[in-house]
Amino acid sequence: MNEYTKAIHEYKESVKMFQQTSSDFTNAYHAFTGAAFADGAVSQKDKHLIALGVSLGTQDEYCILYHTMEALHKGASEQEVYEAFQVSAALRGGSAFSQLSLVQHALSEFRGQIQ
Repeated sequence: MNEYTKAIHEYKESVKMFQQTSSDFTNAYHAFTGAAFADGAVSQKDKHLIALGVSLGTQDEYCILYHTMEALHKGASEQEVYEAFQVSAALRGGSAFSQLSLVQHALSEFRGQIQ
């Protein structure tokens, strides 16, 4: 398991531990985000690409990794991931562009895991 897969795994484990402390909050959060990412007029793939763009703009590294992975799981191509990156870079300029290597590493890590 490389550092990017490990980071996502550690995040999920932290959430499980937090659930034991605050199950009502965690369940409500999961229901809320589950509803936000459900298929609707916008596909799950596109929602993860949007979330990736927002994550890049806010430089949220865990979300960059997670939404890159999920976009790929939902059928996004590398080109679509890079175009989401480009839109974020256009809006956030250098702060988003500085995250390019993280997106490249996430693509490299997760492309082989999609079946």
